Parts: sequence; structure tokens; C-alpha cells
Amino acid sequence: QVQLVESGGGLVQAGGSLRLSCVASGSIFSMWLMGWYRQAPGKQRELVAGFTSAYITTYADSVKGRFTIDRDNSKNTVYLQMNSLKPEDTAVYYCHAEVLGMNYWGKGTLVTVSS
Repeated sequence: QVQLVESGGGLVQAGGSLRLSCVASGSIFSMWLMGWYRQAPGKQRELVAGFTSAYITTYADSVKGRFTIDRDNSKNTVYLQMNSLKPEDTAVYYCHAEVLGMNYWGKGTLVTVSS
């Protein structure tokens, strides 16, 4: 059973930073494709950052140069470091895992950026 639990969201002023964490349960975590998505009110869920393979990452154009995804396989954890936050980054952030062709989601963590 795959479970994903996010943490690290909160309220931050524009220009500030937050670090999101996603702890996963299950085996062979190092083989999972992990990613972060977000959904703002009234908008569709979108990919923010993710691993397309063990070491190759991809980012949404809107966050390139500001956000960094990384992972610690020894801790079954994936992180999203968010710097230079903008009000338009306000959203619920979801951790995603693709495991053997199956998709799993966390419950999300709210990030609010005030101007």
C-alpha cells in the first residue's frame, strides 16, 4: 500500500521561502517517479516539478530558477524547496508517485503567499 504524506505548507510573505516534504510508505522507493503538483482555486491541477527518471527532473516554466525538487531515498522522502515565492504560487500542493504504472496522491498541503 502506497501512502504519501505532505508537510511544510503555510503562510509566507512574497519573496519568502518554504520547503515541502513528502514522506512515502512502501518499498523500492528509489524506483518511484515522484513529483509535486499544485491546484489553485478555480484552476486545474498542474505539474510543478518532478522526476522523469531516477535523476532527471522537469519544472513548470513558472517556477524554473525558484523551485528545486530533490529526494532522499534513504528516508523515502521527496522535497520541494520554494524560493522567491509569489502570490500566484498560492495553491494546495500535492505529492504524486507513479509506482509500476499506478498513480498515487497525497492529501495536499496549503501554501499561501501574501503580497
